[in-house]
Amino acid sequence: MTEKILILDFGSQYTQLIARVVREANVYCEIQPYHKDIVFEPGLKGIILSGSPFSVNDEKAPMVDIDNMLEKLPVLGICYGAQLTAKLFNGLVAKSNKREYGRANFTVSKESELLKGIANISQVWMSHSDTIQKLPPGFELLGTTESIPVAAFGSNTAAHKIFGLQFHPEVYHSTEGKKIVSNFLVNICGCKQDWTPAHFITDTIAALKKQLGNDKVVMGLSGGVDSTVAATLISKAIGDNLFGIFVDNGVLRKNEFEQVLHTYKQLGLNVKGVNAKEHFYTKLAGKILPEEKRKAIGGSFIEIFDEEAHNISGISWLGQGTIYPDVIESVSVHGPSVTIKSHHNVGGLPEKMKLKLVEPLRFLFKDEVRKIGLELGIPEEMINRHPFPGPGLAIRILGEVTEDKVQLLQEADSIYTEQLKKYNLYNTVWQAGTILLPVKSVGVMGDERTYEYTVALRAVSSVDGMTADWSHLPYEFLATVSNEIINNVKGINRVVYDISSKPPATIEWE
Repeated sequence: MTEKILILDFGSQYTQLIARVVREANVYCEIQPYHKDIVFEPGLKGIILSGSPFSVNDEKAPMVDIDNMLEKLPVLGICYGAQLTAKLFNGLVAKSNKREYGRANFTVSKESELLKGIANISQVWMSHSDTIQKLPPGFELLGTTESIPVAAFGSNTAAHKIFGLQFHPEVYHSTEGKKIVSNFLVNICGCKQDWTPAHFITDTIAALKKQLGNDKVVMGLSGGVDSTVAATLISKAIGDNLFGIFVDNGVLRKNEFEQVLHTYKQLGLNVKGVNAKEHFYTKLAGKILPEEKRKAIGGSFIEIFDEEAHNISGISWLGQGTIYPDVIESVSVHGPSVTIKSHHNVGGLPEKMKLKLVEPLRFLFKDEVRKIGLELGIPEEMINRHPFPGPGLAIRILGEVTEDKVQLLQEADSIYTEQLKKYNLYNTVWQAGTILLPVKSVGVMGDERTYEYTVALRAVSSVDGMTADWSHLPYEFLATVSNEIINNVKGINRVVYDISSKPPATIEWE
C-alpha cells in the first residue's frame, strides 16, 4: 500500500513547491482544494495545510475542521495553515506592525521532533501580513525570528500531533526547510520514504494491467519526454495492444522524425510513423497569425490521427502523457471556486472518438517523469531534451510557413543545437531555439552582395518556464554559431541573439 500525504490548498503560490519537497523526500503526496471532503483512506499518513493570500481574520477566510483531522492524523500548518491552527485552538492572530516578506533568521527555542537536527540559527523565507501574537493553550513555542515572536510551534501528545510554521520551508531560501519537512514526514507521520521511481514503475504497470486487461490503446506520440514515458509504461503493461501514432507534421526539428522512430523501435514500442508534411503545409498556406497557425496544426493533427486510429479495429482507450501540473485543481484567490487547468496532448480527441482516457503520468511532476524515463531505460538524450512547442517550428517562423522556410530553419537550428552540445552548454540551458524572422537584409559574401533572411538565437534559464532569464552564453560561442550558420545555410546572412527575459517577453516569439 502506497503511503500518502495530503496537502490542502488554500490558494498559496507555493502549494506545488510543498508537493515537490515531499516527493523529493520519497513520499507520495497529492494536492486537493481545502473545501473538498477528505477521504481518510488506508495509507494516508498526514495532512499539510498550505499558505494562502487570505487573512484568517477575513470574514470569508477559508476554514477546515482541524479537530477532525487530528483525531486520525498528524497535521502541519504552513504560514496561513499555521495561523489558522492558532486561531481555531484559541490563540491570537492579528495584523503585523509591518508586512514581513523575504529572508529572516530563524532561532530554535526548544528541541522537538519537527526541528530535530536543525541548526540553532538558520535562514527562512517569510511571506505574510498577519502574525501569531499568542499561542493557543497546550501548545509550545519551538522557534522565533528577530521580529516574529512565534515562528514555529506545536503540540506533540498522544492525542495531538500538530505543528505550525510561520515561514515557508518549501522554498529554496529556507536553508533547513527540506529537513524540517522530512522530519514531519518521518519523525511525526512515520513515513518509510519508499516512493521511488522503481516503486512507481512496478505499481503503475500492475495498475495498468488491471485497468486495461486485453483492451487496445491508441496514442499520439510527439517524441517528447511525457508521451514517450507514458507510452513505455503502457507498452510494458499491454505490449503490442498499444498502438502509437507519430505524425510528421512538417515542422519538426531536422531528422527528428527518423531519429524518434528509431528510438521507439529500440524501446520495443509498437509505433506507426505517418508522413503528413504536405497535408500540414497545405493547411498552413497563407496563415500568418500565430493563433491561425496553431489551429491549423492542431486541427490537421486531429484529422490525421483520427483517420489512422480508425484503421485499427477495437480501440477502447486513448493514451495521453498528461502530467500533474496540468490536472491540479487550483483554489482561486477570489473565492472558493476552483480553476481546473485542462491540457491534453491531443485536445478534443477523447470526445470525438468516444474513447476512455488512460493517463499513467497524471500524478507526476516533470522532473519525476524524467527520473521514471531514465529508470525505464529511455535514452538520456531523449529524456533531457529541451522543451519544444507543440506547433513546432511553425511558431518559430514568423509569418507564413513554407517548406523552404522550414528547411532553412531546420538547418540553422541543427547547427545551434550541435554547437551547444559541443561546447557543453546544452544541459546548462533550459530551452534553446532558433527563430526565422520575416526580415531580409543586405550582406556581403566574397565579391557578391546578398539579400537574405535573419535568424534570432534564443536561450533561457528557467525552472518551470513560468519565468525565464536569458542565458549569458559566451561571446566566443555565439561568434562560432553565427559563422557556422551563415557559412553553411544558404539563405541566411545575419544572426542576432535575443537578450529578453520572461516577463516581459515570452520564451517563444509567437
